[in-house]
Amino acid sequence: MTAQILVVEDEPAIQVLIAANLTRAGHEVVMVADAEAAQRQINLALPDLILLDWMLPGMSGIELARRLRGEERTRPVPIIMLTARGDEHDKILGLETGADDYITKPFSPRELVARIKAVLRRLAPQATDDAVDLGGLRLDPVTHRIHAGGQLVSLGPTEFRLLHFLMAHGERVHSRSQLLDRVWGDHVFVEERTVDVHIRRLRAALEATGHDALIQTVRGSGYRFSTSGKVAD
Repeated sequence: MTAQILVVEDEPAIQVLIAANLTRAGHEVVMVADAEAAQRQINLALPDLILLDWMLPGMSGIELARRLRGEERTRPVPIIMLTARGDEHDKILGLETGADDYITKPFSPRELVARIKAVLRRLAPQATDDAVDLGGLRLDPVTHRIHAGGQLVSLGPTEFRLLHFLMAHGERVHSRSQLLDRVWGDHVFVEERTVDVHIRRLRAALEATGHDALIQTVRGSGYRFSTSGKVAD
């Protein structure tokens, strides 16, 4: 599955190298040269991951990472710091600021792609091509197929994305606003009750195989995918 990656890097040669390799790996790349442009892009739409250079003109990458981690909307977005600073103190500072990984220049393009894949698999699994097996359901984002107890389940594109996100974050409760941001995209302005409509459609599609109870309502909080059998808190 294609991940949307925001690259914040001011060196043209490195921009070209990164863009070429991430595009070849199947990702959508948005390239900006400074923190201010990055903030404007993030205000338009949240990326799946941010590749952030430490040394930038104007606001530094460390300061931008600190700001992003300080806001509820941007706090969950994975950040990989990219920098020529290779000593232990700088690595610790970058990680303590909120970076999820740290890559030192010069770097191998293959290592960069592998590290991005590893961070996405850990923090944004819905942005990867990995199949998810949970609670008797198997969801394959490559073939866009869902099997429930050996039967093929037909879902619309929104219900598919919603199920994928919930399964990829099994047992975690997500509010309606969080689901809107991560499934619909936070640049799409729809009412929170839209989530309820698609949850009902998703449950209806899973009812025939008895898997509808896996989509649980947590009163006052939102929804989760759970195999625990406890329907509501």
